[in-house]
Amino acid sequence: MSQVSQYDVAVIGAGPAGMTAALYTARANLKTVMIERLSAGGQLATTDTIENYPGFAQGIGGMEVSFAMLEQAQRFGAELKLAEVTAMELARNTKRIITTDGTVEAPCVILATGTRPRLLHVPGEDRLRGRGVSYCAVCDGAFYRDKEVAVVGGGDSAVEEAVYLTRFARKVYLLVRRDQLRATPVVQAKILDHPQVKIRWNTVVEEILGENKVEALRLFNRASKETEELPIAGVFIYVGLIPNNEAWQGQVQQDELGYVLADNEMRTNLPGVLVAGDVRSKSLRQVATAVGDGAIAGVTASQYLDSLKQEG
Repeated sequence: MSQVSQYDVAVIGAGPAGMTAALYTARANLKTVMIERLSAGGQLATTDTIENYPGFAQGIGGMEVSFAMLEQAQRFGAELKLAEVTAMELARNTKRIITTDGTVEAPCVILATGTRPRLLHVPGEDRLRGRGVSYCAVCDGAFYRDKEVAVVGGGDSAVEEAVYLTRFARKVYLLVRRDQLRATPVVQAKILDHPQVKIRWNTVVEEILGENKVEALRLFNRASKETEELPIAGVFIYVGLIPNNEAWQGQVQQDELGYVLADNEMRTNLPGVLVAGDVRSKSLRQVATAVGDGAIAGVTASQYLDSLKQEG
């Protein structure tokens, strides 16, 4: 039988929301564990520079903020458990989280699993993943020094990462399926006249080509109805996000896109189960909103556990 560890609060995920929630519960003298599959920071840790997080006038590196948040949560006693959650039993009074490194039980659980990149679902994408197909410019950009690459997408993330890639790549093609960018004006301003970036409007990727590595893209122009091949060494895909919600399917109420529904205090439909960050159903997903969610969830968790003591 696997080892069972008892906590007051189990935070599932150690991104900005999860680490903030753990900071608040640990400071309230609640025995807290953060369960994270990869490493602390989530998508924040793979972001080169954060420019819109208050308090850093010149911007700050995502990895730097991640380390600082983790150190702060751990200073107050929060534990970090690196393991993958394989199943959850959330309807119980004492919630049970089964992981690849034993079982965790706690009366209060905070879901802060974030999101993952949406795939293009085109031929060649899965086969060449890690061999020229990437979803993280900060992770892989340095491999493309003096080469030509493409970024797929028209939102803030796509534009920001295209600009970042100009540090390494000789030329960056930004492939936008519409005739305009979805990115905010301040982000658009960074790229519209950038000498190393070529924007291809009304363009969709039909296939990623190459034998053992990415060699070209087959593109379709929605306006001209023409197809062409674009030779490139790598493609970075930023076409949206998918909530990481598999571990609790059928237990917690979600919206039509799979994001968790909650009230203003981060409470879900299940007593003792809270949510915070990008996996929550909301209109804005930023580091600042994740931290705000985490703070509220942490305080709500403390209040919930206090109420259990009064009832008991």
